[in-house]
Amino acid sequence: MNIKIFLSIIISLIYVSSFAQGDIISAKQFMDLTKSSDKLVVIDASKESSYKVSHVKDAVNIPHSSLYKEGNIEGIIKTSQDLANIFGNNGITENSTIVVYDDGSQKYSTRVYWILKYLGAKDVKILHKDMDEWKKVRVPLTRMPGKITKATFKPSVNNSVIADMAYVKAHLTDGKVKLLDARLPAEYNGTSEKPVSKGHIPGAINLNHEDVLKSNNSFKSKADLEDIASKLGLTPADELIFYCRTSVRGAVLYVAFKEILGYNNVKVYDGAYTEWETKYDFEK
Repeated sequence: MNIKIFLSIIISLIYVSSFAQGDIISAKQFMDLTKSSDKLVVIDASKESSYKVSHVKDAVNIPHSSLYKEGNIEGIIKTSQDLANIFGNNGITENSTIVVYDDGSQKYSTRVYWILKYLGAKDVKILHKDMDEWKKVRVPLTRMPGKITKATFKPSVNNSVIADMAYVKAHLTDGKVKLLDARLPAEYNGTSEKPVSKGHIPGAINLNHEDVLKSNNSFKSKADLEDIASKLGLTPADELIFYCRTSVRGAVLYVAFKEILGYNNVKVYDGAYTEWETKYDFEK
């Protein structure tokens, strides 16, 4: 084989491998983006108190909790236009290259990622906060708030990624979807005292969100996730709906199955446990 062709193939394989997990990027890939994209916006999805201590240089703080409606049912996202206004007021448009990170738990970054995909954002990435990896590539940190130039975010709602209570209720017994509960086993079984849990939505399968993460909270490999899915009897042909108490942890499963395993028909039940308990019973 011609040496030039051989080297070209090797380089191509390395390139493909480096982007194998799609919207989940490494610290190195993030630093490359900061140098190559003039549309890059970085979102710190953690609490304001954490943001004030230290954050990625030029990042804007959009805590996941700021994206929910007020009311008795905790954690339901605001209207698409209200959400679009929040992102626009932070200098983000639907065409921005967006990188989201959080405190390292993956819960808040995946939740904001899912919300942005629901709104029709075209280019959203997730960066895991791993200080060891960040130090290696010198991710710049600061206490100074990012400068914001307000923009207009034009939402184009993608209803294929969201399920409401009526949709979940309608598909509980028809065998067309599989419902996955991302909470701890004690919550799923209705034995936890904090948070208090009455059990799970009938027919739901328990997959603790922590089970798709490594000890440092980075996502497990595709092979490991395939093994988990196989043991639960899940296939890429299935329609999956994820939920937890407020579907923050459900978004972790959404990203694992959508972005790493490549499942195409996956949704988050936004109302989740907190909404379901207002109208329906639970199983133990």
